[in-house]
Amino acid sequence: MDADRPAGPADAPDADDWQLTDDLDDFLGRAGDFLSSRPALHTVPLTVTDALRRRGTGMYGDEPPQYGILGEHTGGVRGVWFRTPPFPVNITPLTAADAEALAAHLAERGLPVPDVMAERDTAEAFAKEWERLTGATAELRERERLYRLTELTPPRPAPEGRPRVAGPADRDLLIRWHTEFKEAAGLRAGQPAEQWADARIAYGGITLWETPDGTPVSMAGATPEIAGQVRLAPVYTLAHLRGRGYAGAVTAAVSAAAVASGVTEVLLFTDLANPTSNALYQRLGYREVADFAVYGFGE
Repeated sequence: MDADRPAGPADAPDADDWQLTDDLDDFLGRAGDFLSSRPALHTVPLTVTDALRRRGTGMYGDEPPQYGILGEHTGGVRGVWFRTPPFPVNITPLTAADAEALAAHLAERGLPVPDVMAERDTAEAFAKEWERLTGATAELRERERLYRLTELTPPRPAPEGRPRVAGPADRDLLIRWHTEFKEAAGLRAGQPAEQWADARIAYGGITLWETPDGTPVSMAGATPEIAGQVRLAPVYTLAHLRGRGYAGAVTAAVSAAAVASGVTEVLLFTDLANPTSNALYQRLGYREVADFAVYGFGE
């Protein structure tokens, strides 16, 4: 477990220590070095803002993203948050005091916070303070674990077949599987499946495992490299073909390709409610970095 906690300021943090912007270039110009300083723990803001930079800030919908920076004018950046509706407010690891100051900052400005995702302790501190300030009821909705690859151990024996990077001819398949994956996982819609498939095909971001007769049975993806890290997602196998080793084989293939590309960190998230996937990734050589949580807020 990566137990590093961000250092707190000499004086008690204040809500006004947080600065708000809706300009992505401005945000990255001011907070980019901070995000790159901890590429594993900052993998989500790194990969999401990179995608927004490359594909446009409207990729998730019409409502514009928002970004916040902590401490820029009081000793250096020590935290950020962002939100790309309809997804949760995402916060980098903070001290409890800084998380509480963020809750006050957002509440004072009347900014919507339907849900929040952060490292477990940060999420809990924010949720408790948001509940106190707004009267909303905080509900723990998801528990996730971030893993990093240490030494890859491919599955033995491997299932019959081979990995293949998905190309334009696989577009319809990727659209269908991406839709099925999100429905099965209970994930919110976000960008259209067609746009997702086109973007992944453009940089070779999905690998298929196909049987000896060329039938695709499983897929695993990886984000583009940013700040020396890539994150694997999604991993999906057709429901009636699970338990045959396809997910492990295709995940190992994508992991090996990432290592061969020279990246420093190969990462992935798992749902802690799914013991099968957690055990699989540990067998492949992934080790935990930190636990994350998603809290939702109701009236």
